[in-house]
Amino acid sequence: MSLLLPDAGLLFWMLVAFGIVFLVLYKYGFPVILSMIEKRSRFIDDALRNAHEANEKLAGIERQGEEIVMAAQEEQARILREASAAREQVMKEARKRAEDEAERIIAEARRKISHERDEMLSGMRNDVAELSLAIAEKIVGKELSADGAQQEYIDKLLNEELDKVKEKK
Repeated sequence: MSLLLPDAGLLFWMLVAFGIVFLVLYKYGFPVILSMIEKRSRFIDDALRNAHEANEKLAGIERQGEEIVMAAQEEQARILREASAAREQVMKEARKRAEDEAERIIAEARRKISHERDEMLSGMRNDVAELSLAIAEKIVGKELSADGAQQEYIDKLLNEELDKVKEKK
């Protein structure tokens, strides 16, 4: 018996043992292995299908998100336009109120100025009348012969009365 070449009997029994192991595996092992492979194949197919559906849903969600963002941007633009219009309206109303108030203040100031001017003119008339009366009393009280002396006397009296009026004020 050589180590490299087996005998015919050994080969026969090896083939018989291999056939029995193959039959046992064919009967009991391969169906379990094939069912496990089939089950694993279905699991992988389901996982791929679920992943594909998840990708489609994610794409749909992304589209919805983009639509929501666009709608929000449009709403923001609309709100900004409305706020701008409201701001312009408020500014117009405030400007109109300010103009009306300014006109009212100017009219009131004009009325006060006119009233004060009238009072001042009335006071000046009274002062001039008093001054004229005082000068006339003094002129009548003294008789003068020369026109130049009379004019000097009138100027002197006028200056005195003006000084008195200034002192009163």
